[in-house]
Amino acid sequence: MSDTAASPSAATPPPGCPAHASAVRLGGLEYQQTPSELYRALRREHGAVAPVLLDDDIPAWLVLGYPEVSFVTSHDELFARDSRRWNQWPHIPPDWPLLPFVGYQPSVLFTEGAEHQRRAGVITHALEGVDQFELARECRLIAEQIISAFAGRGQAELMSMYAHALPARAVLWMCGMEQGSADTEQLVDDLRISLDASEGDDPVAAYGRVGARIMRLVREKRERPGPDVTSRMLLDPAGLTDEEIVQDLISVIAAAQQPTGNWIGNTLRLLLTDERFAVNVSGGRVSVGDALNEVLWLDTPTQNFVGRWAVRDTQLGGRLIRQGDCLVLGLAAANTDPQIWPESHVGAENSAHLSFSNGEHRCPYPAPLLADVMARTAVETLMEHLPDLVLSVEPGELTWRPSIWMRGLTSLPVEFTPAAR
Repeated sequence: MSDTAASPSAATPPPGCPAHASAVRLGGLEYQQTPSELYRALRREHGAVAPVLLDDDIPAWLVLGYPEVSFVTSHDELFARDSRRWNQWPHIPPDWPLLPFVGYQPSVLFTEGAEHQRRAGVITHALEGVDQFELARECRLIAEQIISAFAGRGQAELMSMYAHALPARAVLWMCGMEQGSADTEQLVDDLRISLDASEGDDPVAAYGRVGARIMRLVREKRERPGPDVTSRMLLDPAGLTDEEIVQDLISVIAAAQQPTGNWIGNTLRLLLTDERFAVNVSGGRVSVGDALNEVLWLDTPTQNFVGRWAVRDTQLGGRLIRQGDCLVLGLAAANTDPQIWPESHVGAENSAHLSFSNGEHRCPYPAPLLADVMARTAVETLMEHLPDLVLSVEPGELTWRPSIWMRGLTSLPVEFTPAAR
């Protein structure tokens, strides 16, 4: 994602650009720590729909208002998911950084109408077969295995070692992969690299390995089906091809792994830095539940989502949106829209946030419930096993990953009383 500064552009926009001289480049160091300041500034200057520039000054609209995001996601006939509609394709270079996210792929993410209902229906039915109590037990086992590996040291870095590792292993278990095998651990690592590469990693090669391994899994399950998501997708009457199932499984795994990992990390950060949770954090189900929901409102893992494309010229938030324009869904900005939260008070007890999006293309039911099981079990198990867990740095020293799209810490260093292995 772009690291360019979030400042007005003096560049001449491409033809058909929805932006004007005050368009803002998304990204920049000044907004990594407090993106809410960017959203407030944009809302103050432009209202509910703001002209922005993506990487290489490619124009788009950022939808900031809660009613406007809800409208866009509820009206697929006006704002559709097939990115081949984009009017900016002539200006997109072949190595454009966001191409993996907006380039059309034959997955459920880009389907529309009856085809989307067919593909999403297969995913929904497969996920409905996951026993939530069994998932919670498996997540607890995974959590205890991970914790036991560092509990004796008295210190740990929880983002890479715990927050991201647990949902990756849990979703692969749901898909029917053997826990603890070298094969599964390699896939967990390749998922991390392809979704959130570190310096020296090759995300393209890692993504290729992920695709090859998931294709092998699909073929294995077609020969020997079991009580898992992959097998249920294969056996669904909709009759998806192996290639379609591979694409959709990758979408399911990616959606479960990185956002849930950041949800866990952001919740642990809140519990460890906010005195409201200090009294009853250890094993306190009420406090953990409140923290999980508050994070979805105020530090949602998916800050912005690209995107939707206008089917025809239309109006939104007082703006003329041209046919083929790209709209970025500002989920984090919508969640803190002052129109729905007067006096800037966000009620964590309310669950009407847009963190799982909205409309036909929202996270398919029951994916949010399964993500909640993973996140809640991860947080509660950690607090139960390491009740004196504290940050090993000052809260202000924690840094966020340089992304306008995802909200997650670069690291979460903690210390605690070493536990017997």
